[in-house]
Amino acid sequence: MKSTKRLSGLLVINLLIISALACQFASQGSQQPQVTITPNTDDAVMPGIIGSSDLAGQQDALVSLYQAVSQGVVSLQLDTPIGPKQGSGFVIDTEGHIVTNYHVVERATYIEVVFQDGTRAEAIMVGSDRDSDLAVVDVELPAEQLVPLVMGDSDRVQVGQLVIAIGNPFGLGGSMSTGIVSNLARTLPSLSSIPTGGEDIFSVGDLIQTDAAINPGNSGGPLLNLNGEVIGVNRAIRTFYFSIDSNTLSTGIGFAISANVVKRIVPALIAHGQYEYPYLGVASITELDLTTAQEFGLDRTVGAYIRQVIAGGPAEDAGLQKGDLIIGVDGNEVSSSTDLAAYLLANTGPGDVITLTLLRQGEEVNLELLLGTRPEDCSC
Repeated sequence: MKSTKRLSGLLVINLLIISALACQFASQGSQQPQVTITPNTDDAVMPGIIGSSDLAGQQDALVSLYQAVSQGVVSLQLDTPIGPKQGSGFVIDTEGHIVTNYHVVERATYIEVVFQDGTRAEAIMVGSDRDSDLAVVDVELPAEQLVPLVMGDSDRVQVGQLVIAIGNPFGLGGSMSTGIVSNLARTLPSLSSIPTGGEDIFSVGDLIQTDAAINPGNSGGPLLNLNGEVIGVNRAIRTFYFSIDSNTLSTGIGFAISANVVKRIVPALIAHGQYEYPYLGVASITELDLTTAQEFGLDRTVGAYIRQVIAGGPAEDAGLQKGDLIIGVDGNEVSSSTDLAAYLLANTGPGDVITLTLLRQGEEVNLELLLGTRPEDCSC
């Protein structure tokens, strides 16, 4: 069972996601609609940015990067029933689609996009996803006025890599900050609940942790590598420090939705307005310490421990049981529930059949499971 301390931590992060920083579709199998997002090509890589060893060269590289990408980063100014709100976003194509966070545009009655050159345009909602905290809005502007940013490959990102965040912190449009990748494969709670009748929530993995300064208003803006490619979408910060006007302040622990998650979800949002997640129908424990593992009669702490099987869900139909420890999926090692969730998001969809390798009472078992569709929003 979750400890009170762990639940309190999740509640704090949930509050930060909603207030600190800006304040699913019918498919067959894992196929996704084909919507173009500016690809990562050799031509898109900015010359001279990587390899500058002297300070002047590094400075020039950052200046060049900002000049190349800032026109594709926008500020969002919104009206909501509870007052004005602001956030960030970035252009992904010449059709006017702009990526931002769900929590930025949530409940918006009017959205205005402000470009770096001062151009303003009214935007309409295209699609949103509560689980990943992603949304897409659209503006009507000529293609020549739009500067799409290039999406990078977040699977190639490494801890220690230098990164740049550009956005609209505290309303200061086009602000740039630098830092490094602090870690990878982090997990944050989504805004949707697991239908267990309890306090559990869905989680979303494959987030990038960074110490680049991210503050209220940065939500939805790009996290970039030194080639000017988007490797993530800034989502949240973890902090316990507040300004005099109750805004949370950056403490060097920020989270960005990885680019590869964005590339999988955003096309569905554009084509259908929502994204359909694969669904196992279990509640699992992310990490097991030695004491907990011993309590569960396990001789290892690595894997995804199933502490609850949702009645009527795919896992129950496949024969999974409480106490099973998942150690592999489709031949890939599973070290934690985060690994399992990341694999499902990146490689599967509703209707796909996966093979789970698990330990049950000390014996290794393989089970086939037909993935279902994650409930859109359920607190029942």
